[in-house]
Amino acid sequence: MKKSIFPVALVIVLVSWQCSKNINERDLSVKESIQHSVSEINKAVDKISTAGGYKLITLSEGSAAAKAGDLSGEAVKSDMEFRDSIELKLIAGIYNFSPNPEMHPGIFYPYRLFRKTGESENLEVNLPKQLVFHPGRLHMLIMADTLLDNNFKITATDYHFFYNWWNNYDYKLVSSFSLDNQDLGSMDISSLWKSPFMRRYANIFSFPDGYSLIKTGQTGDTTKVVFALAQNNDTLFKESLIFTGDGFKRREKQYILSVGNVDIKRSTGIDSIQVFLDGVLQQKAGAKIIDNTDYNASFFSRRDILLKFDDGTEAKLSALLSPSLETLRNLSRSLDEMYISKHIIDYIAFNIYYRR
Repeated sequence: MKKSIFPVALVIVLVSWQCSKNINERDLSVKESIQHSVSEINKAVDKISTAGGYKLITLSEGSAAAKAGDLSGEAVKSDMEFRDSIELKLIAGIYNFSPNPEMHPGIFYPYRLFRKTGESENLEVNLPKQLVFHPGRLHMLIMADTLLDNNFKITATDYHFFYNWWNNYDYKLVSSFSLDNQDLGSMDISSLWKSPFMRRYANIFSFPDGYSLIKTGQTGDTTKVVFALAQNNDTLFKESLIFTGDGFKRREKQYILSVGNVDIKRSTGIDSIQVFLDGVLQQKAGAKIIDNTDYNASFFSRRDILLKFDDGTEAKLSALLSPSLETLRNLSRSLDEMYISKHIIDYIAFNIYYRR
């Protein structure tokens, strides 16, 4: 199996996000910095939730967008376990949605859905937006859809899907999206799975206006999960969780929540929760981590942060972020699923591959 290489740029991005601070915030107190950062986060989430790419990234098997227009509940599912290998050069070219209604024997792909119309080093696919936002119509051929405009474009500049019978899995996708020639954003996905207990992944979605979402993880003796929201090179929000152990024996080793240039840290071996402003440990400001469970807690699950400011006032972070908390939670979950890569792009890639 070809070994996957996670991009060096991703490491640089993670480091730069963690270290970059807005110089205009240097003289602010912890309370003022939190208030400023919360305002920026809420503004960012408001813009993201109205962007064209938001509906794309939040597609899921249970979402209304995915189900709408489907002929059956099963139509949105493409949980077929591909035990095959495919790479970009095997499917490169320009393709239009132009199905052949003649059925051919095949378990997964009875119809050829796309016709090659030109050459390209990339995979460029033009299809109706209805087939993207209602994937059941892509998975179950509806001839009336052939009359729709091919106004949605997927351009994959990197793609490979390597899988073998020993459950080794190596996946890479770099793709951009546009609707009616309007840029919706791009995604960069890397995933390497050596066993059910040894996996690492990095999922990034970037919006045209400079906002980016990232979810990374690794499992093994140590489990680490990171979610971040950034604007260009500035971190707006970042949560990092590190666990040791397995199953219900898993215990939190370190927790870091960054809101702009304020970092809240809890580590084993340290009695108190530490609050840093621009990397400087604060003596007056503090925080209390509130959990409803001691297992797998996250700010997007069963955790909250009670902030204690240096002027003696307190505030829960969930209340400060209430305008955007549910959207952030949904985005974090969507970055885990990356529904569009598996249920749409992979489906298209394998249809082209098997029906060449």
